[in-house]
Amino acid sequence: MNTSWDSDHTELLPRGHRVGDWVVAEPIGAGGWGTVYAARPAREGAEPGEVALKVMPTAGLAPRQARNVAESARREVELGRRAGHPRLVRLLDSVVLGAPDHPSLDGAIVLVMERAAHSLRDLLGAGVGEAEGGRLIAGICEGLAHLHRSGWVHADLKPENVLIGADGSVKLSDFGLATELTGTHGHAPPMGTLDYLPPERWKAPLGELGVQVRPSADIWALGIVIHEVFSCGVPLFPGATPMARGAAVQEYAAGRAPLRMDGGVPAFWRELAADCLAPAHAARAAHTAESLLARITARQEGDAPVGRAVRLRRWARAGLFAVAACGAVGAAVWSYAGRAGAPASPQDSDGGPARVRVFNAERACQDRADRDRQCSLGLAVDPVRPYTAENVAPARVWHGDPLEADCQLAHGEAVIDESGLRSTLWFRVRLADGDARVRAWLPAVRTKDRPALPRCPAPTAAR
Repeated sequence: MNTSWDSDHTELLPRGHRVGDWVVAEPIGAGGWGTVYAARPAREGAEPGEVALKVMPTAGLAPRQARNVAESARREVELGRRAGHPRLVRLLDSVVLGAPDHPSLDGAIVLVMERAAHSLRDLLGAGVGEAEGGRLIAGICEGLAHLHRSGWVHADLKPENVLIGADGSVKLSDFGLATELTGTHGHAPPMGTLDYLPPERWKAPLGELGVQVRPSADIWALGIVIHEVFSCGVPLFPGATPMARGAAVQEYAAGRAPLRMDGGVPAFWRELAADCLAPAHAARAAHTAESLLARITARQEGDAPVGRAVRLRRWARAGLFAVAACGAVGAAVWSYAGRAGAPASPQDSDGGPARVRVFNAERACQDRADRDRQCSLGLAVDPVRPYTAENVAPARVWHGDPLEADCQLAHGEAVIDESGLRSTLWFRVRLADGDARVRAWLPAVRTKDRPALPRCPAPTAAR
């Protein structure tokens, strides 16, 4: 479909100009292919509401560049026609501008799409809570799972291409590089956003059809997005430029550098992102969008009936970070269980104390010996009160620390660890704080040991 172009056009589409069945409002974004405008229906009596017009000029380009623009538009139209889904932005129409009096826009391709309120990138600077972040990531997985089932790879997944509707709905957008699979892979131009390319793309051979693209490329990009959602958009790999960060990706893929995630990424999402970021395609391919969505759904459904426990876990994490931020860290922790002849207090138990070793379910922390604060675990002052910042003992413990436990409480606050294990059992432990022994409480999900201990008396005031 062609539409005429007014000769008084300025550099931008003027407000009020008609493009097909739509009237231009104002520019709302720009990218490598062109500019996006808001628009409203031109017909009288039409349903109110705005759409987005993606204007992709072809005039003035070299033949190969013009073909790339046309191919990008074709991909978006083809995918919109064949792979519609609630998690994909809807393509409503396509228009070719006829503008003989304005050569720079004559022949420009216009894609008419549903409009969103903002992109995921717009949300990251202010930070996204775990519940909301989880909902957004689940929506992304739904969209990717549908794309992959339909035989397509997005090939340019990033926060800018994840749109959020006014109702909070999540929709993938910008399918200009979307690649249709022929068997296990497809072919696409050697293009994409550098910060989201998987390691294999940096050295992929360029054939007559382009470079090979597989669904695992979207999974890699998803891992990067997960990290950014919970790190306020901080890049995962170090470097001042995309090329420098790409070099860091290759160092990681070659096994010469570890994967270092921001400390703000919650444990469940850290593990999910690490699976997405497996260095080799073969390892990453095991984690499909569908299987990742199933893990997220299982976690969300498992959390639903124990909302208080979920809040407790989040309070615990918030409490630990609050303690770290305020510098309220007590003296170095060490345990009487490691000292020969450490006596038990006769009024606290019917028998001697037992040794329990701290267990951190986060695998990345289990082999570390540097006692990094991000891998530390908190102990409660009172096991029957919410695990907020004021209920976190100043001392910290790490995976493998031996602690002296003298009794157990069966019905404290419920705690769920990073692997989903839930328990209301707590052990009262003794810690060294200068010349005194202080009591604190270790949730049973933080140890694999289950010693036979007497019941603790009901907690009264914290000591």
